[in-house]
This record gives sequence, structure tokens and C-alpha cells, in this order.
Amino acid sequence: MTDDSREQGVELGDLHDDLESVDYPISQDALFEKHGDREVDFGEETMTLEELVGPMNEDEYEDYGAVEQAIMNMVGDEAIGRKNYSDRTPPAIGEDRQDEGAPEQEGQREQESF
Repeated sequence: MTDDSREQGVELGDLHDDLESVDYPISQDALFEKHGDREVDFGEETMTLEELVGPMNEDEYEDYGAVEQAIMNMVGDEAIGRKNYSDRTPPAIGEDRQDEGAPEQEGQREQESF
């Protein structure tokens, strides 16, 4: 397994190396036949490659980058870990930061206009 099998909260493990060694371009059907049952971990969730990118209904993947992008596009925000977490300084006086786990984090907050 390579050191770069984890990206943006998504862990591909050995699947990363296997996908990089595929002869591209490859049809979605052929990709799923070879690797569709392989698992992709993100956050506390796990899905097979087919479950994750199957809904995109791609005819063909040109290269590893296209498969990786499809995976990243279909992974939800479960992969990012703690929402609104920052290891930086606390908010300055007058700065309005959303707390981790705040109800507004699921949707967009409306900006106040002055």
C-alpha cells in the first residue's frame, strides 16, 4: 500500500495501487467486474467502489485520475471528519464562527445584511 492511499478523508488502501495499474481507458462495467466489490473507507462509513460511483453511470474512465475524481465527487461530507473544526486561534472579539455541531452546519446560513 502506498503512503498516498488516503486523500481528503477517503482511504483507498490497496485499491489505490490496483486502480493505478489498470489499463485505461476502461469501461465502467469492466472496472466494476475487476474492482467493484472493493471497499472504500471514508469517515466511519464503508462502501464498495460500485455502490459509491455506480450512480454516476459513466461509460468509460480515461485514466486513474477520472476514477479518483468520481470517488471524491460521490463521497459525502462524512469524509471530512469534524465539521467546522479548527486548530487555530479562537474567534476574535466580534467574529462570528459557527461552533462544531451547530444546527446550521447542515445547510447554508443566511447572511445578515446591514
